Amino acid sequence: MLNFAPIMVTDQATYNRKKFRNQILIFIIKLAVYLTVMYVNLTQHKWFETHALAARISNALSIFLGANLLISIGWIVMISWYLRKNRMQRLTRDNFVLGLNRISSVLNTIVALISLMVLFDVNPVNMFVSVSIAAAAFALLSKDYVTNMINGLIIMFSDQLSLGDQIRVGEFRGKVLDITLINVVLQNDDDDIVLIPNSVIFSTMVLNQSKQNIKKLTIEFELDLKHQSSPDELEKELKTVLRPFATNITENSFSLKILEIKKDLVHYKVQFLIPRPDKETERKMRRLLINTILSFSGREVNAQEDGL
Repeated sequence: MLNFAPIMVTDQATYNRKKFRNQILIFIIKLAVYLTVMYVNLTQHKWFETHALAARISNALSIFLGANLLISIGWIVMISWYLRKNRMQRLTRDNFVLGLNRISSVLNTIVALISLMVLFDVNPVNMFVSVSIAAAAFALLSKDYVTNMINGLIIMFSDQLSLGDQIRVGEFRGKVLDITLINVVLQNDDDDIVLIPNSVIFSTMVLNQSKQNIKKLTIEFELDLKHQSSPDELEKELKTVLRPFATNITENSFSLKILEIKKDLVHYKVQFLIPRPDKETERKMRRLLINTILSFSGREVNAQEDGL
């Protein structure tokens, strides 16, 4: 069996280094443009007095680039402090970094809006005062959106949920791929992408299986009362088919429970713990159990035919 994990890690590390170098290059370019604009502002002051549009463009660029550089420097300082605090050798994509990126994006958006106001000769203070009533009404209408943003930031800077965690929210279960200001992005067992609003995460019970360093595999099924095997025999057979995966199952964690006895059916639940969650292995075990359970019904039909 081929193992591509080292290659994938190397490719990811190479990608991270290239991305970091590109960010440094962009930072240097922005710094050079900012210094050039500031130099022109200082040396061509009289010329700008007779060219209002050029002056507004220059001022807007100065505000945007200056604030953007300050935000970038603040981001670098915070990331450096975080790496030293956690004794990390390289930057990884975790909740803290994700939260800083979201905050940087919000601040850059605000600065961009202010720069546009300066470009179109709109006084930002007067603008905010004049639209304060409309802004209050808009805040009431967008209450859920604001709540989602606040909840998203809380999730990002907490250790309750992390990228890569296996969680269950209500009827949805999957791996956390991303945490945005609006929702949490999950990838379920069918590789479908599920978007769960942050407000739902806060108002619903969330089961984080990754924090337990284990994962439960659970299958519920029903068998006809006419089935010849007892629960003990059924449990023994299910354990037998899982022997090839013995190293992937926590010892003494396998259990077969009777949830309900109906008029014609018995409702069972089989459950065991997986110490090292592996999606492909879990899928194979689940399929093997389902095939075995389905074979019980086939045996039951054959037994009835033999009785005839």
